[in-house]
Amino acid sequence: MLMSASGAVCAQVNLERDLLKMLKQVQSAAKKTSYSGTFVYQQGNQIRTSKITHGFDAEVEVEKLEILDGKPREYIRRNGEVTCYLPENKLIQVEKNLAQEEFPALLNQNVHLLPESYFVKKAQMSRVAGLECQVLSLQPKDSLRFGFRLCVEKNSGLLLGIQTLNPQNEVIEQIAFTQVALGEVDKNKLKPSFTNVAQWKTENMTVQANVNSGWIVKNLPAGFKKTLETKRFIPISGTVSGTDASQAKLHQVVQLMFSDGLSTISVFVEPNTGGRTEGSLQQGAMTISGKALGDSWLTVVGEVPNAAIKQVINSIQFKK
Repeated sequence: MLMSASGAVCAQVNLERDLLKMLKQVQSAAKKTSYSGTFVYQQGNQIRTSKITHGFDAEVEVEKLEILDGKPREYIRRNGEVTCYLPENKLIQVEKNLAQEEFPALLNQNVHLLPESYFVKKAQMSRVAGLECQVLSLQPKDSLRFGFRLCVEKNSGLLLGIQTLNPQNEVIEQIAFTQVALGEVDKNKLKPSFTNVAQWKTENMTVQANVNSGWIVKNLPAGFKKTLETKRFIPISGTVSGTDASQAKLHQVVQLMFSDGLSTISVFVEPNTGGRTEGSLQQGAMTISGKALGDSWLTVVGEVPNAAIKQVINSIQFKK
């Protein structure tokens, strides 16, 4: 009987190790696999279609994201530098020191923490965009995060689709490839689609990474750890920010990002210029809440239940 119990424990440990290895592979595949495809993001009654081309060569990661609905725009990311092309304004915005947090790279550096916050198990095999995938079920261990179903391509480990589930196990948000091809991509397809961009205006958005702003969250939901703290200086009236730009024309925004390995919560702190209404808004899995704190305006955004957002926004403090 003792041997049987010991064997069961050993089997469970091995299963958890295998599942964690698979989750880490999902994280790695999003960075180190070359692929191109089209994916659909559905949030509540909103649907957005995007085209992605991703290349990886000798530690250099280049990705082009084209938004296919609404006003045309493209994002080209080279490692941590993102260039946004806005053809309507003939404008190029450049930001450095950014983390990759977009589909299919939704699992981040805290992926090893996932078993602390979720019951992770293999479900059935399925198909997404014509490719076979292993479904992974992540059931939350508390009420401060949603559940997830991940579809993981069986060979590469690339995330092909993800569903966000409420406590009633209903899908409230989903992202999935409708078409995807794995393997080498044409490097010309990683360049901007627009012509004559040399004539466009360029805004270099000043981003300071790894700052210690003094802002803290006293009561984070269990399992969430800080992954990012940045300070941005955004031009107020569309003027180009640079070394000679006066601070009076720049709007400072501090961002703190927290993650449990998959779910993220972002805190934004900026000057309180008045004219805003305190309160919360929910769209699909996304909750946004804002309130004033002294001379600052706090905004908390996360794909987590409102209770988690409320816990965060009510425990933000400035502590130098």
